[in-house]
Amino acid sequence: MRLLVIDTALGACTAAVFEDDRPLAVRFEPMTKGHQERLGGLVRDAMTEAGGAFDRLDRIGVTVGPGSFTGLRVGLAFAQGLGAALDRPVVGVSALDALAASLETGAAPDGSPVAALIDARRGQVYTKFLVEGAVMGPDQALPLDEAARRIADLGADVRLVGNGAAVVVEAFPDLRFATVDARAAPAPDALARLVRGADPADHPPRPLYLRAPDATPPSRLPGQPRQPAA
Repeated sequence: MRLLVIDTALGACTAAVFEDDRPLAVRFEPMTKGHQERLGGLVRDAMTEAGGAFDRLDRIGVTVGPGSFTGLRVGLAFAQGLGAALDRPVVGVSALDALAASLETGAAPDGSPVAALIDARRGQVYTKFLVEGAVMGPDQALPLDEAARRIADLGADVRLVGNGAAVVVEAFPDLRFATVDARAAPAPDALARLVRGADPADHPPRPLYLRAPDATPPSRLPGQPRQPAA
């Protein structure tokens, strides 16, 4: 199966082509802004190195969040447009799942619990907890103190992964962890593994939001007078 995987949800812009589990071309550039300007060029370069034939792709994978609102929409729009043009399925992948799968041993088959963490700002982290590969509760946006309590409950052998790991470690330096992998974005091979194993019908390319947007609709239309104070 030949895959194109795209990630623009977090701190990198990724475009990579895989044949089953073999990487044919990988483009990975750390960045917090500018995904829209770079994604098309990275996909072009990766596809050219992999042989250049878009019609040889079997499916396309893209991260759906949680993450940067603007960034994840860039990747989703690109992947969905390409999938429609090629008539290929587009698979949505949770950034938290991809981070957990990015650990050296995948989702810790050795039994070590995993906490995938993304910095959500405003004193929160997006969280996913796994024990022996089994998900423990829903993905959530948690305050740092609640996230730290949940991590401590998993034991000292817990593995932290994601840019939210650094936030938790800085806020709670007395907590003990087996390993801390504060990577800014999922590994391309982890994305490919999840996309290859997913059923497209069960993993649609829809944005995953775990918190209400920071922006709110205006309280009045342009030119409309302000309401008097009560």
